Amino acid sequence: MGPRARTLHLLLLLYALTNPVELIENSDFHLAGDYLLGGLFSLHANVKSISHLSYLQVPRCNEFELKVLGYNLMQAMRFAVEEINNCSSLLPGILLGYEMVDVCYLSNNIHPGLYFLAQEDDFFPILEDYSSYMPHVVAVIGPDNSESAITVSNILSHFLIPQITYSAISDKLRDKRRFPAMLRTVPSASHHIEAMVKLMAHFHWNWIVVLASNDDYGRENGQLLTQRLISTGEICIAFQEVIPVPEPSQVLGPEDQNQLNSILEKLRWTTARVVVVFSPELALNIFFKEVLRWNITDLVWIASESWSIDPVLHNLTDLRHTGTFLGITIQKVSIPGFSKFRLRYTKPENPMPNKTNPRATCNQDCDACLNVTESYNNTLILSGERVVYGVYSAVYAVAHALHKFLQCDQVGCTKTTVYPWKLLREIWNVNFTLLGNRLFFDDHGDMPMLLNVIQWRWDDGQNPFESIASYSPTQKKLTYINNVSWHTPNDTIPVSMCSKSCQPGQRKKPVGLHPCCFECMDCPAGTYLNLSADEFNCLPCPGSMWSHKNDIACFKRRLSFLEWNEVPTIVVTILAALGFFSTLAILLVFWRHFQTPMVRSAGGAMCFLMLVPLLLAFLMVPVYVGPPTVLTCLCRQAFFTVCFSICLSCIAVRSFQIVCVFKMARRLPRAYGFWVRYRGPYVFVASITAIKVALVASNMLTTTINPIGRTDPEDPNIMILTCHPNYRNGLLFNTSMDMLLSVMGFSFAYMGKELPTNYNEAKFITLSMTFSFTSSISLCTFMSVHDGVLVTIMDLLVTVLNFLAISLGYFGPKCYMILFYPERNTPAYFNSMIQGYTMRKN
Repeated sequence: MGPRARTLHLLLLLYALTNPVELIENSDFHLAGDYLLGGLFSLHANVKSISHLSYLQVPRCNEFELKVLGYNLMQAMRFAVEEINNCSSLLPGILLGYEMVDVCYLSNNIHPGLYFLAQEDDFFPILEDYSSYMPHVVAVIGPDNSESAITVSNILSHFLIPQITYSAISDKLRDKRRFPAMLRTVPSASHHIEAMVKLMAHFHWNWIVVLASNDDYGRENGQLLTQRLISTGEICIAFQEVIPVPEPSQVLGPEDQNQLNSILEKLRWTTARVVVVFSPELALNIFFKEVLRWNITDLVWIASESWSIDPVLHNLTDLRHTGTFLGITIQKVSIPGFSKFRLRYTKPENPMPNKTNPRATCNQDCDACLNVTESYNNTLILSGERVVYGVYSAVYAVAHALHKFLQCDQVGCTKTTVYPWKLLREIWNVNFTLLGNRLFFDDHGDMPMLLNVIQWRWDDGQNPFESIASYSPTQKKLTYINNVSWHTPNDTIPVSMCSKSCQPGQRKKPVGLHPCCFECMDCPAGTYLNLSADEFNCLPCPGSMWSHKNDIACFKRRLSFLEWNEVPTIVVTILAALGFFSTLAILLVFWRHFQTPMVRSAGGAMCFLMLVPLLLAFLMVPVYVGPPTVLTCLCRQAFFTVCFSICLSCIAVRSFQIVCVFKMARRLPRAYGFWVRYRGPYVFVASITAIKVALVASNMLTTTINPIGRTDPEDPNIMILTCHPNYRNGLLFNTSMDMLLSVMGFSFAYMGKELPTNYNEAKFITLSMTFSFTSSISLCTFMSVHDGVLVTIMDLLVTVLNFLAISLGYFGPKCYMILFYPERNTPAYFNSMIQGYTMRKN
């Protein structure tokens, strides 16, 4: 082990005396009394030998290189002890003392644990019951790293000796079944990881590199971060590598050097611009020197708490060219008087203590290195003295527990033996305010202290570790304080994304194995993207809603139906009004001349069976206008078609009856008599009507008459409100029956084309039936091609025109003859026409 690389880590031992003793300047407290308290700290020094674990020989400052942070923590321990001893209200009549024990970072953890468990004579008895056993200490503070803390706690926890660590953040220490006596004044590693994740999410970094040291600290924290990122899937790891840990001589072997070169090669070519580093500060000196040698730039380095405020690494000022350095560390709390205490001078007239006593210690010898201490003072101040508060608060936590346990008041404390397991119970329950912070231990033995996100700065006159944000472990919220000064052109935020963010309304199509690598695909019309629900799939809009391409929400479709202010509606309404009034006039004329031959030849009473449905049909035209309802759909599917079928059946039977009178009565007299006797025309009309009603009813029962909304095939932004789609099928089926009746009427009318003029209705029936037939064919053809409101208006127009064809085409000529040629509407004229027809036949 080289003279400049030897690392010395100390266990600091505090003890409380029930009787005050005289303090010896330039020496440790006298080791005596019943109340002892111990702790662990790190001090990097070049130590030639250690004669006994109960004391430590600290050489002069010219014999070792000082590790400034470790020295800082040691002084914080001393400062807290002296401050408590000088405070008569906290532990009146009680003095605290301390002792430092070397743990050699990781290799010498067992000896200090056994030393603390032993009694004053270094004897550790094997007992059946240790509840009344009084070990060398009643509480331990430290060590600073998780591996050492776990090793020591595995020993001390069996005896429930309180142990408070100030910087070991491993989540393993949260397991109170395994570590029932372990507490700490810092948040656990999971909170540090959460602060990192929220920091990366804030700047939209989802493509990162993770580097971890080849030790428990690096492996555990790297695994915690990986698990946290996998659970959310919002941030992906481009690659993860292990940083080789150098030998104590700070030299890498050939294999480790090749591994480091491989990491740097990946860093040079990766598209990820954010690098998270989990490693003790001792392993990073060579790493960052290699980073500088490889000229790697434009990265964002996120430091774990182990090196986020390390002044030695910060002194590598060329690191500013490698990118922006951010770190997670505990909050900064200024301790009044501590900086002055660290630089206090000793009195030279006081002799040094006798080092022959194996229980004597030499902590005060560090005051002889004032020149070195003073030269590092600015560095210690600029580092924020953040971990110092963890040590400071740990000492005060034990002091407050002693205050409660010993039932101290303003005058003094009770004289009772302090057993470690009893003191542990009081430490768990402490709740006090220290320098403006409320301190207590949660269910996992952690103090929920705030975490700070800091940025490294190298500008003259500025804090090298400036806080830019704070993270609350209780609220799990990241609050920003200052803006980050990015080491990028134009001070822009670095972009570290596997794929660029998609535009609103674009879904992500995964590419490869990482969810952060994707292609952006447009959401088609009729779908939308709900980022809170699913960013990889476009969701379809509900039936009554629609969306444009790349929409993030749906909107209500414009409802389309036949409206009164439309030109087709106005035209059809005018035609319907014309048909209604003309039909009404015809009805009145026929009613007035009911007994005349012209009316009787047109059908007599059956004319009214035709005219009344025609009037009602013209009045029901408004059911086609406006939003469809159950009633209007019922009228469209049933009323109009039944009315039209009644009219057609009447015309067909009337044509048939005239043919029978003039051509079949002589040939089939018995059949004609049967037809007349049993009112054949009305039976035929009733049968056709019944069949039509049955067809319409079966169609409505098998489907539904409820109106629905359907997408306009030409414009999906429009929702067409119509009757059920089967309405069209029923309409086609009903139209086919009407077409059959039209053909029958046309055929019988054609057969009677040679009848007397007054009875010859072939041309009128042919005209109306031909129009009805062709309009029905046109409607069926149109419905097979088009959809929507056009079908509604076409259906209404054809219906109105068919009714007009019957009203004006069949009844119009007869009404004209009645009004303008009354001389032809006499029995004599009709008889003469029949005689003339008979004579021609003969």
